[in-house]
Amino acid sequence: MQRKILLAVGLGVLAGLAMAQGYPSKVVKLQVPFAPGGTTDIVARVIAEPLGRAMGQSVVIENKAGGGGLVGANETAKAAPDGYSLGMATVSTTAANPAINPKMPYNAETDFTPVINIAATPNVIAVHPSFPAKNYKDFVAALKRSPGKYSYSSSGTGGIGHLQTELWKTLEGVYVTHIPYSGAGPALRDTVGGQVEIIFDNVPSALPHIKAGRLVALAVAAPQRLAALPEVPTFKELGLEPVNRMAYYGIVGPRGMPRDVVDKINAATRKALEDPAVRKRIEDTGSVVLGNTPEQFALQMKDELAVYRKVVESAKLKLD
Repeated sequence: MQRKILLAVGLGVLAGLAMAQGYPSKVVKLQVPFAPGGTTDIVARVIAEPLGRAMGQSVVIENKAGGGGLVGANETAKAAPDGYSLGMATVSTTAANPAINPKMPYNAETDFTPVINIAATPNVIAVHPSFPAKNYKDFVAALKRSPGKYSYSSSGTGGIGHLQTELWKTLEGVYVTHIPYSGAGPALRDTVGGQVEIIFDNVPSALPHIKAGRLVALAVAAPQRLAALPEVPTFKELGLEPVNRMAYYGIVGPRGMPRDVVDKINAATRKALEDPAVRKRIEDTGSVVLGNTPEQFALQMKDELAVYRKVVESAKLKLD
């Protein structure tokens, strides 16, 4: 009996090695769990073609929006773990939403195989020009003078914009009303239009409005000040290290992917990121190129989930 078990294990290992050696033998799908045009979609489309070249097989993008990213992420989680169905992982799909949603269709901790974190994007807290403050210190003072008077927009309850702002509110001890939207685009549009005073948004989408004077940047969540916004302090500088967190954009697969397949995808992605043109295209969005190991990405995902679970618990947040 023991010999049969050992033989079966050995055959399974050999089969896995054979699959890895022949991988990929067909088109690889990279699913974006959001509509086209957002930062997740941009990063995926930048990496897809050079990743395909590095692997010797086409990588095609499929957008599957819905549920704040949950529909597409769930499809990736439920796919066959053969390396042909991959997905873009974000803080919203693997940390923020799982932290607040008691009816998640997947387990963010166990249903994915982390492959690589491609890039991270700084976030910025900004206000409409009509707000009676043009720097961070005066901004917080205005909020504390008039608790509940001002509102902030987000892409929806449970998204990174919502939970990151709630974390910031807890640290600063201010009260600002949350106005959830159906996406980051509508939220940004109404903040630029003055219907809402405050937004915590990705730099790539907010930066054109900041440069044009339609928004005033007050603080950024980034390792250091951004070249595009040299006068804007980081949250770390302001003594708010916990909120100084960037949004990640990585690749995951379903649970149970063979390690050799994971390593092939990781190595091919890192090779693609060595191309100066690819790096520039990603950096032009305001993002920072990463390209780490599966273990490092797994730890990042775990840490983000723990952070936002604490945010939900301390602020007693619930889905609207």
